[in-house]
Amino acid sequence: MGNTTPDLTNDRWVWVIVQDPGKDEQFVGLHDEKSDVSFIPFFLEKDIALQCFVNMPREAGKKYEAQAIFYGDLIKASAENDFLLYLLDAEGMILKDITP
Repeated sequence: MGNTTPDLTNDRWVWVIVQDPGKDEQFVGLHDEKSDVSFIPFFLEKDIALQCFVNMPREAGKKYEAQAIFYGDLIKASAENDFLLYLLDAEGMILKDITP
């Protein structure tokens, strides 16, 4: 993975896809069967999140939306739930993988 991504500091806003916003909301996590890794995809911009979301698997009947979160809060949540973080581009390519 290249070093073309900006610094990710705890107070930087990043974007995630949230399932069931407002009630039983949770971050959308994905599982890579090939490497047996569970991860939360995140993005630097809302537009990028929405472009990538079009190609993500979804559960029928669930609502989804892109939400901003502080990177530090995302790191904490992913660590508590044993998920890696993958910074993705609009096409779903991994720009950076992070183990919290």
